[in-house]
Amino acid sequence: MSFTQSMEMFFYISNFLCALRSAMASLLFLVGFLLAFHSFSLSTTSAAVVETSFHVKNLTTSRLCQNRVITAVNGSLPGPTLSVKEGDTLVVHVFNENPYNITIHWHGVFQIQTQWSDGPEFVTQCPIMPGNSYTYRFNLTGQVGTLWWHAHTQWLRATVYGALVIRPRDGQKYPFVKPYREETIMLGEWWNANVIDVENSALATGATPNISDAYTINGWPGDFYPSCPSNKTYTLQVVPGQTYLLRIINAALNSHLFFKIANHNFTVVGADAAYTNPFPTDVVVVGPGQTVDALMTANQSPGLYYMAALPYVSAVGIQVNNSTTTAILAYRNATQTTPVLPILPALNDTPTAFRFESNMTALVTSPFWRPVPLTVDENMFVTMGLGISDCGNNQTCGGLFGQRMAASMNNHSFILPTTISIMEAYFRNVSGVYTTDFPNQPPFQFDYTNPINSLSNQSFLTTPKLTSVKQVKFNSTVQIVFQNTALVGIENHPMHLHGFNFYILAQGFGNYDPVNDPSKFNFVNPQERNTLGVPVGGWAVIRFRANNPGVWFIHCHLDVHLPWGLGTAFLVENGGTPESTLPPPPADFPRC
Repeated sequence: MSFTQSMEMFFYISNFLCALRSAMASLLFLVGFLLAFHSFSLSTTSAAVVETSFHVKNLTTSRLCQNRVITAVNGSLPGPTLSVKEGDTLVVHVFNENPYNITIHWHGVFQIQTQWSDGPEFVTQCPIMPGNSYTYRFNLTGQVGTLWWHAHTQWLRATVYGALVIRPRDGQKYPFVKPYREETIMLGEWWNANVIDVENSALATGATPNISDAYTINGWPGDFYPSCPSNKTYTLQVVPGQTYLLRIINAALNSHLFFKIANHNFTVVGADAAYTNPFPTDVVVVGPGQTVDALMTANQSPGLYYMAALPYVSAVGIQVNNSTTTAILAYRNATQTTPVLPILPALNDTPTAFRFESNMTALVTSPFWRPVPLTVDENMFVTMGLGISDCGNNQTCGGLFGQRMAASMNNHSFILPTTISIMEAYFRNVSGVYTTDFPNQPPFQFDYTNPINSLSNQSFLTTPKLTSVKQVKFNSTVQIVFQNTALVGIENHPMHLHGFNFYILAQGFGNYDPVNDPSKFNFVNPQERNTLGVPVGGWAVIRFRANNPGVWFIHCHLDVHLPWGLGTAFLVENGGTPESTLPPPPADFPRC
């Protein structure tokens, strides 16, 4: 072979090898691209965007043999159940077609980087005015279980509410036996009146508002209201031997509720969208705003069994709706015609209520569990309860001593602004809307739970009306000792914190003892919730990490107490990174 032929052969082989390498690189790139695309497809298919619309408008409906015009979403009571998987993004277009302002609060949702979608009127947003709309967008990562949504404008949540069900994402499962079916049980409260008129009338006179006329299960009062034979009762059909996951939600405005099913027991496996260790019980206790996930097995003789709910009344000497609402658990092919009624607790059965609320513990093997932070940056002792505020203009009001009924925390009675939300004022540096002087301690110490203090001194009961909030550093750990007071009676207050879950470290009766009670703290597996019933005449200790910048309402979820002032807000500062900074409000953000 000549030199020229050798060189031609060399270049031919070189070109072939270069082409081969190029083809191999292209093939590897193609394989890598396909693997990356497959991985991306898997990651995106595991999280979806769930989009829906809420049309808020008048609905004429009948309960207790009376037609009433109520405010409702999409023409139903309760409103629509929203079902998502953990990791999904929910987009809800809210169209206000009713005559009242409206906002929607997504109760228990963390709202990470979507703080403007939390919903409480004049705390995070101005209301959606009649004829206007607003789109709520938020992600549901890190939570599985039952939450709910409701109006956060005056008393409209009496009829504007629905369930928010978060199931495990694809590839994950419940840490308990897979139920045969899941059913939502929404407990509510019904007035034979316009609830806005009921609230406004009470606020105008300074007196307590009229009590409700009925409780409801999934929108219906049931069979035990003598003024009206039931024309519809919710019925749950069950198959013998099967296990059901009941998602129990208390949407009532002003009542804690006991819930039982005749001859059936429960195993609680979750509360406020946080897994719990299995907790057997024959009764479920839910305060306003709370949710409980409970397994129930249909293991009785085929027949009809009443579900029933009646109020847990912790206060003494107040007017209450002491009625019982019912629904029916019906076994397939049951032949009996009269359901069995459960034996219900007494209205004032505090031991049963406390046993239920204090015995739940967290499932620390949950993928969402985080250990309790052990170092506290903000230590707060917060007294809470009822009092009075000045009637004004030398008038006589319908509250105690002729004054207005009020409520307070550390003697600050919270009042909402009316021209801009607190969070927007913070974001835009608008002055004069709020102050940051909410105190860590009450103004004076006394025997908090001794009823003798209650009527001895009118000045002892008087509280100023303020828009004061507590400002904290980003990522600081906050501990609150909630201390009930007996200034105007004692009762269980369901305290709800927006934007966070908190750990319930301990709870008890009487005055909190800062020397001995810390030894009772549970740092191992305390229950994690967003709403806590502070025991009647007692105390509770919670702890949370303030790792979400923005303004977060904390308030009593008895709606009678909210306009009286039993609340405040946490203003969590920015953390210095894009992920820990409050983003600007969206373009369609409601204006006042």
